[in-house]
Amino acid sequence: VCACLLPLLQALKVSPLIEKVSDHKDFRKLLRTRTNVLVLFTTSASSGDSHLKLLSDVAQTVKGQGTIAWVNCGDSEGRKLCKKVKVNPSSKHGGAELLHYKDGTFHTEYSRPATFKSMVAFLKDPSGPPLWEENPEAKDIVHIETEKDFRKLLKKEERPVLLMFYAPWCGVCKRMQPVFQQAATETKGTHVLAGMNVHPAEFDGLKQEFDVKGYPTFCYFEKGKFLHHYENYGASAKDIADWMKNPQAPQPKAPEVPWSETDSPVYHLTDESFDSFLEEHPAALIMFYAPWCGHCKKMKPEYDEAAEVLNKGSNSPGVLAAVDSTVHKAAGERFKISGFPTVKFFLRGEDTFTLPQLRSRDKIIEFMHSPQAPPPPEQSWEDQPSSVSHLGSEDFREALKKKKHALVMFYAPWCPHCKNAVPHFTAAAELFREDRKIVYSAVDCTRGQNHELCKQEGVEGYPTFNHYNYGKLVGKYNGDRGEAGFIGFMRSLRGRDQEKVVKKKEEL
Repeated sequence: VCACLLPLLQALKVSPLIEKVSDHKDFRKLLRTRTNVLVLFTTSASSGDSHLKLLSDVAQTVKGQGTIAWVNCGDSEGRKLCKKVKVNPSSKHGGAELLHYKDGTFHTEYSRPATFKSMVAFLKDPSGPPLWEENPEAKDIVHIETEKDFRKLLKKEERPVLLMFYAPWCGVCKRMQPVFQQAATETKGTHVLAGMNVHPAEFDGLKQEFDVKGYPTFCYFEKGKFLHHYENYGASAKDIADWMKNPQAPQPKAPEVPWSETDSPVYHLTDESFDSFLEEHPAALIMFYAPWCGHCKKMKPEYDEAAEVLNKGSNSPGVLAAVDSTVHKAAGERFKISGFPTVKFFLRGEDTFTLPQLRSRDKIIEFMHSPQAPPPPEQSWEDQPSSVSHLGSEDFREALKKKKHALVMFYAPWCPHCKNAVPHFTAAAELFREDRKIVYSAVDCTRGQNHELCKQEGVEGYPTFNHYNYGKLVGKYNGDRGEAGFIGFMRSLRGRDQEKVVKKKEEL
């Protein structure tokens, strides 16, 4: 082949989406203008061949989200560049090295598998966890990519299949994966254990078909037919293997006996009996509840025990009653009940106090002997004036898009660690309030639709702190939760921004 054709032939292999860089200035410019860059450094024009074909396909898929560049350290220009950035691919296997740069600076060496799927997942979330199939201990799990693969497996597989539908961010899934892997190894040859990430919207139809309402959902198939769900989320590998030998449908839970039908000493009221009951009992404490509500369930035994004392005593200061507000709605509507349980004290038929602090037997008895107005409610964080920006699912994305750096605290009002962090986080926000590129934001995950937003943002516990760059999640903040930590984190980001500006000026 004529020597003049060689560069042309090599160029043909490389996708136009791969940026070929040999000049140091161009390299700096690339890092300055793109925030997510994977660079292939090679010792010669041909030592990157095996990578370049794969990287061309990856570049096509991550277009707009990430950039792939190639530096040949073998030609004279490229050699200078590699020397300047202190990269020596000749020391690497195959004479090629992949390095990742994020926000203008070196982030990490790419050490995950050189596969299309792993590279795409990495570039879509460079700080995210590796894919399940990258774990060598998950080698006996069948990893399913597409709905087509899923249908094919069901059609062709003779052995029974237990399939775990999961989402990468889900805590219970992560906890169960090692157990599931072990069970796959133990039942290898007789059964197939498979995993499929069905979080993307393209699988909504599949989720509906197999009743996937949460993660993980386990479905058991024999000869392509769906038979049962498996619902032991605390299972060991042995539990799963044993169940596979004799698969049974989940046992239906025994229906709960309504509270009013148990031998409860509490007076259970209806819409019809409500007013006449208050006429007969001048001092009454009434609990408005819903049978599904967790806090109500927790409070019921305490309320029963207090009623045992108050409703049966001859010289009792008052009585205890309850209303199931999901059945007897008129009373709840009349008194504007918006959450459960709501406990109200009625004196001579008048709604006198609402008492959120009455939850235990002793507190209830003590109150009935000496009824007093409750202490004023604590002002919520949102209602306190501060420089923290409180966001919800309706304005979260829009607000963060405008800020170069946002540190967001996802919290629940009842959580003690959150309460401890609030004053420090607020003080940090106060310090940076004049900086228009920075915001300290907070999301109450218990409010309205926010729990969905928190789930999407990978929140598994409170508080969780995420750092965003113009609305894009950069990573979690795991630093110190004191004022110094929150301030120091932002200062270091601003320092890095300043350095970039200085470098830009020098280069100009």
